[in-house]
This record gives sequence, structure tokens and C-alpha cells, in this order.
Amino acid sequence: MFRLRRKEQRPKVSTGSHQKISSIFAGKKIIDMKLKCFLLAVMSVCSVSLFAQSKTDTVKVWGNCDECKSKIEKAAEKAGAASANWSDETYLLVVNYDVAKTSSLDIQKSIAAVGYDTQDIKADDAAYKKLPKCCQYEREMPGTTKKEQ
Repeated sequence: MFRLRRKEQRPKVSTGSHQKISSIFAGKKIIDMKLKCFLLAVMSVCSVSLFAQSKTDTVKVWGNCDECKSKIEKAAEKAGAASANWSDETYLLVVNYDVAKTSSLDIQKSIAAVGYDTQDIKADDAAYKKLPKCCQYEREMPGTTKKEQ
């Protein structure tokens, strides 16, 4: 009825080939580990560089009213600023930008191009004269400083 079967014998693996197989898997584990470490290092460098590129500056910009505020902020954003907020009480523009795309000087040049003087760049007289009367402020005369209102 029942026959007893002999256990099928597996071919014996010699110790030399067993070591080869083990070393193949160990080599793969080492490669996987090296790859993981490399990828982790690359991601760390990328994430640090992404966060390091954002900069916030405060720039003095002369102006008078809400219309000035709108024009100054739009000019800053057109020059590459991520955000810009100008106060007509302090004449300070707080600007956040990516240093890889623009600079504080580029932002100030853009603001001066629409007619507003900044701490480092004086607007061209022709651009200043195009401003509405409510936006025209008292500019400095030669040998004097800008009058802070």
C-alpha cells in the first residue's frame, strides 16, 4: 500500500562554491549599501543648496502712497523677487528672492526703472517725472541728502 520513498538527496555543494555564492550576495549587499549612501549624500547636498538660495533683504525705497506701494512691489517681483512688501511709513521694502535668479541690486534697478529712488540706485529723471503727482516726492539736491518724509 504505502511505499516509503527515500529522501531525495540534494547534491552536496562543495565549500568552495558555497563561498563563491556567499561572496556574490555579499558583494551585491555592499553595492546596494554604497548606492544608498551615495543617494543619501546627493539628496542631502541638494536639499541644503535649495534652502540656502533664498534670501531676505530690506531696502530703503522712497515713495508716498498706496499707488507707489503697488508699483514698487510689482517692479521688485518683475525683477525676480518671490515676495515684496513696502511700507509707506518706514520707506522700507522687505524683499525675498532666490539668489540664483536675481540680486538685491537687480531688484533695485527694476524699481529705479519705474521712477523710484532706492538706497543704492537713483531713478532716472525722465522715469521719475512720469510718476503721478501723488507719487513724486522731494528728491535730493546736489550736496544734500534725501529728505525722509
